[in-house]
Amino acid sequence: MVETALFNLENELLNAGSYLIKPSSDGTVIHQQLCALLERILSERPDNAADLVESYMRDERLSVGKTNMLTDSSKQIEYAALKLKLFEKIEDESVENEEEFFEVSLPNCSQLAFYFEQGSIGIGKEEIYHIFLSLKELISNVPLASVRFWGKIFGTQANYIIAEGEFKEGEGEDEKEVDDSIETEEKEDDTGDGPREKSTLKKKWKPKPPIPREAHRVGSNKKVYFVCNEPGEPWIKLPHVTPAEIVAARKIIKFFTGRLDTQIKSYPPFPGNESQLLRAQISRISACTQISPAGFYIFDDNDDEEEEDLEEAHKSYMVNDEFEGLSLNELTDPSMTSWVHHTHYLLPQGRCSWFNPYEKEDEDTDEEESEEEENKESIKPETGPTILSSVADDSNVGVHRAWSVRISSKVLPDYAVAVAHSNLWPGAVSIAKGKFFENLYVGWGQKYLPSYYNPPAPPDVQQEFPTGPETTEQEDPTAEEEKALKAKEEEEAGEEVENEEEENNDE
Repeated sequence: MVETALFNLENELLNAGSYLIKPSSDGTVIHQQLCALLERILSERPDNAADLVESYMRDERLSVGKTNMLTDSSKQIEYAALKLKLFEKIEDESVENEEEFFEVSLPNCSQLAFYFEQGSIGIGKEEIYHIFLSLKELISNVPLASVRFWGKIFGTQANYIIAEGEFKEGEGEDEKEVDDSIETEEKEDDTGDGPREKSTLKKKWKPKPPIPREAHRVGSNKKVYFVCNEPGEPWIKLPHVTPAEIVAARKIIKFFTGRLDTQIKSYPPFPGNESQLLRAQISRISACTQISPAGFYIFDDNDDEEEEDLEEAHKSYMVNDEFEGLSLNELTDPSMTSWVHHTHYLLPQGRCSWFNPYEKEDEDTDEEESEEEENKESIKPETGPTILSSVADDSNVGVHRAWSVRISSKVLPDYAVAVAHSNLWPGAVSIAKGKFFENLYVGWGQKYLPSYYNPPAPPDVQQEFPTGPETTEQEDPTAEEEKALKAKEEEEAGEEVENEEEENNDE
């Protein structure tokens, strides 16, 4: 009975909305008239608003006319044409085997929409259905082995719809692997006349070696991400993230505009445009907020493996076929001991795996260089929580816990889901029920700060070189001074000769 009543109420609301937006014979729409009337009343707030309604309606009827209706209609037609592409059947001659095309696991959008609605997560059924139709178009154009809806990041001009996926074996590896640690010794001259001559002077100062990015399918670049502003628009692949971008993104606060080619103006400067900043923020959010029920993933361990092989095996995981699911009481425990992180931790260096920038590559080095290398190799490698570590070990956010967990409905707990909200990254949500779980992010892409954000100050001005007689340049002597100095030296030399002759005669 309750479901029937809700269904009837929903139909009545839809019919009422359709009636209000229906244009009259002269092109006016009552919905626009009412909105304009309420907006004027709330902005002016007159004392006798009820007496002025009639005069306001006459004014608004003149100001809101056919022009706005035509403008709104053109936008609606544009929007409808964009969404209409999503419902068209894909007929690609290149797809010879339909079974191979449908091998890509596309999540169940109806199920996800239902659970997101149960968890009061701000993605409507209509929008999420359009997003999954757009994901279907993505897997038809890109050779992906898996894909899922990662989330939505708001922007000042447009929003980003983000999809996370993995390429099939042998696909998606055409991106150039840049090794930033290798630098050419001979650089072309600015005039183009050829390589510069090597200087005989030996430089004592050396810049800090750059940290290379992680390879494709490894660490922070294990997944590949695609973005678009609206479902139905073409998907754009984001580039792989570099450690320098992650380190710089941690030092700035910047809202997104929704345009990937926007230049980032900040201090410290960010090495890239908005597409690189978006990719860096996605990596940071995923590393902190991608969680799953404990026991759903396990390590592929063997008793016969050695310690080194065991450490290597603990860098990856697989689905536990024997996992039977956790109860809602376990999933909603405030201690969060029933949840684990299944994404690698991002080290302060900006990578998931530690890279020693001072590691010796060549054995033929000078003694001085070898001593410097030995000192530099004494640095301690950065460490962090291992994969599948408990969420209960996460640091608090100020006076709050890192996560807040609740049940979606206490009235009907048998049909409810467990909802975990991240307090460190507002907008990151995880839902779970039995063997099912899903992660989603809907927010501004910014981290929570317990205190006000203060931009970092520029570095201190470097001190000037100390001045003194030994460093101050002296003025050149005049010609007269040089002659007088030369005469004086000759006179002193003559006196020394005479003294030597007198000493010889005395002997």
